[in-house]
Amino acid sequence: MNSTKDPMHFKDYRSGILTNGIERSAHRSLLYSTGLETEDLKKPMIAVVNSFTDMVPGHMHLRQLAEYVKQGIYEAGGIPREFNTIAVCDGICQGHKGMKYSLMSREIIADSIECMIEAHQFDAMVMMPGCDKIVPGMLMAAMRLNIPAIFVPGGPMMPGRYKDMTLTLTDMRELIGRTQTGKMTVEELMEAEKCALPGAGTCSMLGTANTMSCFTEILGMALPGCGLAHAVSAKKARIAKQSGRRIVQMIEEDLTPRKIMTRECLRNAIAVGMAMGASTNSTLHIPAIAHEADLDVTIADFDEISREVPYLCNIKPSGAHPLLDLEECGGIPAVMKAIESKLDTDVLTVTGRTVGENLADTPLVENDVIFPLSAPKKPEGGLCILHGNLAPDGAVIKKSGVKESMYYFEGRARVFHSMEEACAAVSGDQIRQGDILVLTYEGPKGGPGMREMHMVTSLIVGRGMDEMCALVTDGRFSGSSRGPCIGHVSPEAAAGGPIAAVQDGDKIIIDIPNRTLTLCVPDEEIRRRLSEVRHIRKERTSALDRYSALVTSADKGAVLKRPEEL
Repeated sequence: MNSTKDPMHFKDYRSGILTNGIERSAHRSLLYSTGLETEDLKKPMIAVVNSFTDMVPGHMHLRQLAEYVKQGIYEAGGIPREFNTIAVCDGICQGHKGMKYSLMSREIIADSIECMIEAHQFDAMVMMPGCDKIVPGMLMAAMRLNIPAIFVPGGPMMPGRYKDMTLTLTDMRELIGRTQTGKMTVEELMEAEKCALPGAGTCSMLGTANTMSCFTEILGMALPGCGLAHAVSAKKARIAKQSGRRIVQMIEEDLTPRKIMTRECLRNAIAVGMAMGASTNSTLHIPAIAHEADLDVTIADFDEISREVPYLCNIKPSGAHPLLDLEECGGIPAVMKAIESKLDTDVLTVTGRTVGENLADTPLVENDVIFPLSAPKKPEGGLCILHGNLAPDGAVIKKSGVKESMYYFEGRARVFHSMEEACAAVSGDQIRQGDILVLTYEGPKGGPGMREMHMVTSLIVGRGMDEMCALVTDGRFSGSSRGPCIGHVSPEAAAGGPIAAVQDGDKIIIDIPNRTLTLCVPDEEIRRRLSEVRHIRKERTSALDRYSALVTSADKGAVLKRPEEL
């Protein structure tokens, strides 16, 4: 591809703008100062977009994994150049004001990648995410920038063990409730917490981190087998090197994200997510990824697909097995094979082949980990979208994590304006059978930041109250949540949604089979209350204030408004 006529023309790749011509002499000098040689200037420049940090278990091994990626890039004739993004751990920021920054970090990650890629005119990217918002942030950046990209998510953590229990982070949170009610001693809890999370990787249940990491493979943006290859496995290292080699080939093929992540592809991800019992947060992230390419994918797609694709995977937190068991059964390819008839198999992947071609030699697995399509674990998908006068624009519940006795529930409202107030009420034995906790002003705009209410649900489940009461909020839940908890209520309270009008004692009906969420108050009375409500403005920093001013509602993916929408 290099010109033989002009000694100052090094390459015809995108990064040639940094190297070609006499006027780029100073640019070349800067590149030489990083250790490059003249021959290197003729090669494609590949960004290794890493999210390494010592702070987060799902990312602390990525520095070493990146070396395998770089080795593959060098072997294929490219030049790797690594840079970092931020990485917020939802588990560590759970239950306090730090959670306000989790969802917001998704947009910061996407923007920071855009800054680095466009400023330095890279030819392609290898994305190395780990936890909850880092994966979708990188997928959004890939869709936005639309240069060849391949994903190497860090991989799940090995499951923990304590006595006869297989432990994940969800179990640890629920053990708190067991300890508060005397079913476990404080000493046992302290021993369990040292065993629950044994090392590097994303927490070993199907929370948001692993949901979105699996989605990189389902979306065709990672090599087959990558999504569930565990963090400490040699398999993950091999795939990392293979991904480094493959990205160089993708440049020559001009295989870009928008050729892969089509509307049909995104709907495939929703379908596999339904079969797996994926995180409720996927209803935020898939529309946000689609938004980057102006594709029409909304929570309506989730509702439609959830009626068509049954729940098959018996995986924690909704099921019995850690993710390691699913990996040993064949991983994501095995799940996709199980519902192949429900997928569009003609969509492309980073392999250069279609989904159907990738699955051609994948054996069908049917056991206690992946139930057969003909006899599913539950007849409908793991997620459910509810509508009603309490959620005119929709709300989300993880149906796969709800006991059937709670599919229909009538209760009285107990209104709280923050997660902390609700946690104190549960821990203080103030919640009674028939209560529905209504947590308001925790949405994207009102929170600000749409915190997860996982601390509340974990206390409820841990105390054995998940068939006594329910929770409704304009905030959200961790992908590892279970129990009768409804989130993403839209419009949110801060945007004037009906949830702002709920008062203590109001009757609420949750009807999952009929997909409804009803506030049993006359419409005229709801309008009257909303006209008189004094909205709560929570304390915020300048960053949170900007986010609150720009963010859209949860049913739209909590993306930021474009200038023309302001």
